[in-house]
Amino acid sequence: MPTSSRGPAAPTGAPPAAPPRAGVVVAVDGPSGSGKSSVSRAAARALGVAFLDTGAMYRAVTWSALRAGVDLHDPVAVAAHVRTVALSVGTDPQAPAVAVVGPDGRETNVTTEVRGAEVTAAVSAVAAVPAVRSDLVLRQRALIEAACAAPAPGARPGVVAEGRDITTVVAPQADVRVLLTADESVRLARRAQQDLGAADEAALEAVRRSVSERDRVDARTTAFTTAADGVVTLDSTHLDFDGTVAALLELVRSAVGERA
Repeated sequence: MPTSSRGPAAPTGAPPAAPPRAGVVVAVDGPSGSGKSSVSRAAARALGVAFLDTGAMYRAVTWSALRAGVDLHDPVAVAAHVRTVALSVGTDPQAPAVAVVGPDGRETNVTTEVRGAEVTAAVSAVAAVPAVRSDLVLRQRALIEAACAAPAPGARPGVVAEGRDITTVVAPQADVRVLLTADESVRLARRAQQDLGAADEAALEAVRRSVSERDRVDARTTAFTTAADGVVTLDSTHLDFDGTVAALLELVRSAVGERA
């Protein structure tokens, strides 16, 4: 069930709160092309819990800022705009969606639009604004808490949340914390096949430029290439998709046993 969220009225510096223990919280981070979104979503389906794509939230507020003509080089203006943006975030792993809610309460589904080239090129600039990150981190924690305390009909309490800083900032006390990664050549080939439908030299070079730049910019604000203390590294270089999902599920079940 989608949950609506709007930014806090004022910045907060609250320390990370422990996620509720009514359900299993799985936090997955990783660089571009690691497969964290598709793998996390499949794991959530297998576990019968919610799925939270935090990157889609950054993309949605970026889409809104672009539509509003906000100067993305002005961090004060970006943060002020993002605080006004209400999001409806779907956490059903069968059909996750994100929508921007207008002042009249009408929702604009932007699930497809936020994956376009314009948003992709701009999202790192928006995500780099500290006030934006603080805002969305609070919303993401609230969504995690809701998935544990009040799961959707037919779902079990719990969530698989993925992004760049879930294991260290958003849910540092998650039951399972995983850094999903793979060799750069493998990640680039996967992303080229996903985005361009090919993995030839031209496609790989196009993806390399895009992915390298995004990772470089994002690395200024969050660490997602090296596992923090207590975070398990899952290297999928030599695993196919099903094998990677199975490996993640094994980590979850080893950590939480019958709760998984």
